[in-house]
Amino acid sequence: MLIDSHVNLHSPQFAEDQAAVIDRARAAGVGMMVTICDRTDNFGQVAAIADAHADIWCTVGTHPHEAKDDQNLTAARLVTLAAHPRVVGIGETGLDFFYDLSPREVQARVFAAHIEAARDTGLPLVVHSRDADDVMTQMLEEAHAKGPFKLLLHCYTSGPELARRAAALGAFFSVSGIATFKAAEDVRTVIADMPADRIIVETDCPYLAPVPMRGRRNEPAYLPHVLAKLAEVRGWSLADAEAYTQDAFFNLFDRIPRL
Repeated sequence: MLIDSHVNLHSPQFAEDQAAVIDRARAAGVGMMVTICDRTDNFGQVAAIADAHADIWCTVGTHPHEAKDDQNLTAARLVTLAAHPRVVGIGETGLDFFYDLSPREVQARVFAAHIEAARDTGLPLVVHSRDADDVMTQMLEEAHAKGPFKLLLHCYTSGPELARRAAALGAFFSVSGIATFKAAEDVRTVIADMPADRIIVETDCPYLAPVPMRGRRNEPAYLPHVLAKLAEVRGWSLADAEAYTQDAFFNLFDRIPRL
């Protein structure tokens, strides 16, 4: 079974054909998906998708791009929302110093609330990090020293030092279609050194369609291309890549009953 650990099915790009997108994913062998919350005021939409499909779960959180509009978010609010039975993770949250669509201090404050909620609930923290390696490393290490929490660095494209230090905290990593891009050799180099038992795969659809679908709207049905690239980079067979990533997924998202 293939598992797409990060989809954005509530995105407007899927408004016209969401059901068909889900059907195509299943036909492509994707047996489970986690649809991601990008801001807490969208949680109702996200949870409704998970409620409607036994093979789709969800998260709750606010993306760093949206942090400016959710500046007063508290860990308590996240914990309350995370009580929903289909919620399996806290996020997507983190730091994005490339686009800087929210002030950096606001991003950090909202991120800290998510960390606290992940610790309080025991759910994995789904982290977005771009051009923020030093601050991200510092925040994760300082927070972890106060009490451990489960951690996923999603769509990993950051440097080897953050990967190494996050791995020392027990972090998991997800590989996306970026791994297939011609110019992403540095990403593939980091993927080759990730802990073998802590790698999962994702599409991050509708964004980042993998080669040979690049330029199109991404869909979970394209996940096999990501898995194939991961297998190539790691020197695994496709069957081994599927088994490793499935085991890692259920070890991380342990609120989901293992099939």
